[in-house]
Amino acid sequence: MSHPYRTGMSRSRPTRGNGGRRPHGGGRARGGAGPSGEFALPVTVTPALPPAESFEALDMPAPLKRTLARQGLTTPSEIQAATLPNSLAGRDVLGRSRTGSGKTLAFGLALLARLDGRAAEPRRPLAVVLAPTRELAQQVADSLEPYARSVGVRTTTVVGGMPIHRQAGALRRGVHLVVATPGRLRDLMERGDCVLDRVESAVLDEADQMTDMGFMPQVTAILQQVPADGRRMLFSATLDRNVDTLVRRFLDDPVVHSVDLSEGAVSTMEHHVMYVSSATKQDVATRIAAREGRVIMFLDTKRAVDRMAEHLLANGVLAAPLHGGRSQPQRTRTLDQFKRGDVTALIATNVAARGIHVDGLDLVVNIDPPTDHKDYLHRGGRTARAGESGNVVTLVLPRQRRDMTRMMGLARIEPRTLAAATGDPVAAEVTGAREPSGEPVTVRSSAPRERSRGRAPRGRRRPRR
Repeated sequence: MSHPYRTGMSRSRPTRGNGGRRPHGGGRARGGAGPSGEFALPVTVTPALPPAESFEALDMPAPLKRTLARQGLTTPSEIQAATLPNSLAGRDVLGRSRTGSGKTLAFGLALLARLDGRAAEPRRPLAVVLAPTRELAQQVADSLEPYARSVGVRTTTVVGGMPIHRQAGALRRGVHLVVATPGRLRDLMERGDCVLDRVESAVLDEADQMTDMGFMPQVTAILQQVPADGRRMLFSATLDRNVDTLVRRFLDDPVVHSVDLSEGAVSTMEHHVMYVSSATKQDVATRIAAREGRVIMFLDTKRAVDRMAEHLLANGVLAAPLHGGRSQPQRTRTLDQFKRGDVTALIATNVAARGIHVDGLDLVVNIDPPTDHKDYLHRGGRTARAGESGNVVTLVLPRQRRDMTRMMGLARIEPRTLAAATGDPVAAEVTGAREPSGEPVTVRSSAPRERSRGRAPRGRRRPRR
């Protein structure tokens, strides 16, 4: 059977164990359509199942429901309520929802329900989740870990920047679910360490960023190796025309659900611009970084990130850099320090724009404005997550005003203007800016804590050798 959004491909599907396909039925964002450049969503041929009112009402294994209850989750978010009944029934899903809205559990619970009680074979996973960055892949794996453990599902994370032989070893031992970045998964496939001929479910998380980062060839090659009757789910915060190619080629009559037409439409997120000069820009950013509380600050280049982090440390701010030039263990350690509060100012390139969730983060600052409205939306998406409030502040030089106005228009956002002058009460209330101490500081290392875990308990000392 062909569909109006499929190109030259059709798939028949066997009945699935989970029920098979069921053939029944401040500165605020402007209203209206979503961000410019998005494609028209496909029309579902087979009617979608009605949204779920509670997790308990869903057809899922009891251990998953008990784990949700232990996590304090009883009512699904909008994207979860709309998509889970259909994905649990074996349908393809196309979901758009802002970051922080629960997309991970929206696809993760359906994957794990299908894997409950299944046997894992060496090198042949049963499900694959693709994510554009190492940070997002790790966050997905961490978020799903307690649920996977409850149903005996073995998972592994496959990303660049980590020893490939360890990842190959995990695959050889047999896992049910692989969470991966496209490049590293392709490497393992080419080595023969991962074969996708038994994959029953494939998920693309933040598919638009994968296409923006040039992963379309790898993603296409991976999906071509997944059996044609497998279930495909695509989730993203924005859906541009590059994603349309994947939808048309690989999704079969998907259930379509779109929430939050623009990430800027989050009612608890305020958008602000500060007009600064080249001479005052660093001082303004430094005072904001010295605030009481955490902040993520974005710059364009790795070199600029490193310099800003060094400058802040020299002036009394607990800052750390995060960018693609740092090793994966360094990046993981920095994120852990930021979440614990050992680092209060995370200075980052766009590598941190997706896949990082920090509870209670209420401020994001663009020291360098992004050039693309989607990057702006995803940077801002680090705050005002899961119903919390937050502010996004962008520092704008005179020569950047026209481009900034154009970008905000594409994102359908009308920002407020804040004064950059020291002591302005409105700016101080939004940013918490204050003078730094000026005394150099260093970020506390977690190494001693890690070493202490390996010591023998008191009274049971290891013998000297």
